[in-house]
Parts: sequence; C-alpha cells; structure tokens
Amino acid sequence: MQRAGDMKSPGFMDRALELAAQAAARGEVPVGAVLVDSVSGRILAEAHNRTEIDSDATAHAEILALRAAGAVVGSPRLGTCDLYVTLEPCPMCAAAIALARLRRVYFAAFDPKGGGVDHGPRIFEQPTCHHRPEVYGGVGEVEAAALLRRFFAERR
Repeated sequence: MQRAGDMKSPGFMDRALELAAQAAARGEVPVGAVLVDSVSGRILAEAHNRTEIDSDATAHAEILALRAAGAVVGSPRLGTCDLYVTLEPCPMCAAAIALARLRRVYFAAFDPKGGGVDHGPRIFEQPTCHHRPEVYGGVGEVEAAALLRRFFAERR
C-alpha cells in the first residue's frame, strides 16, 4: 500500500466526499464510494453507506458500488475499475474488492479500528487472497477525517 499523505484528492475522490456528506445528512456513517472504469474514465457506479436506511449490515458504500457496477457491465469481475472511497475499506469490503478483482483502490481516511487493508486483518496481504489491487491510502484524508470527526462528535 502506498501512502498518499495530504496530496490533493482527484475529482473522483471529491465526488466520493460529496456522497459521504449526503450519508451523514441522512444519519449514516459518512462513507462515499465511486467506481470508475479506468479505460474510459466513466463513473460506473457511486454510493454512500445505507446500513441504517436499508436495515442491512452489508450496505456499505463499497459493496453497493460493486453491486451496481457489476450490473452495469454484466459481470462480477471489474478488472479495469478503480475504486475511490472516503474511508479505508473494512475486512468485508476488502474481501469483496478482491473478489471483484479491482485494479486500484484509493481511500481517504485510515481506519485503525475497523480497517481491513492497512489495519486489522490486512486482507490483501493474506495468502488466501487471490487478487491484490494496487492501494493508495490518504488521498483526501484531511477532508474525509474531518467529516468523520464531525459526524461522531455530533452523536456524543
């Protein structure tokens, strides 16, 4: 995994941050995801967390974006796609990313407590992981971390 530090977030991460803000406004943990076809540069799917809205523990932004993109391309394999997500994927989402065979993952804020890429089980480093995307962490980290801090501070 490469650390991007405080580099300026590209337009796709900006859109993911907008989606995260929409999630927060709806009472969801503010995580947004954008899935892009790297060949055409076209956004195939975008989503924000919907676990509370849908009463579904698996309705994470990444999972919803993977499902929608798979439906668009007609395949569960998304090997030419890049994911932009505002928080380090959890173990469930990291496993789904590996199964979808994404090309790259760009995430904003690191998640020492619940992350599954740079923290916790480090799914992509496990011998049972059949596909390891390129991973870039810290893209837009300042903005995403601030959004998460505000969200949780308002609930305490």
